[in-house]
Amino acid sequence: MPGQRKRKRQQRAGTSADPGDGHWQVVFETQDELEWRTHLRDLRARPERIDAAGLRIDTLCGRLTHPTTYRLSLFMSGPAGDPGPDRDSP
Repeated sequence: MPGQRKRKRQQRAGTSADPGDGHWQVVFETQDELEWRTHLRDLRARPERIDAAGLRIDTLCGRLTHPTTYRLSLFMSGPAGDPGPDRDSP
């Protein structure tokens, strides 16, 4: 498949080699392609720089029973179950 070598190289040099170092959190999800493209355009137009290595764009291809879904995830450091210091601290 074209681009497979590049994809594997990017995965090896990814944000986190150990899954315990962090997790991916979904920040935007839609089934409307126009809304998806508008959100990406607005994201690119922001004045602050976004680290592309910490973003993951997924297109979940659908069939008749499941429509196509577009998803944007952000890499969050720390384990997925960790609520963080500002949540429910005793």
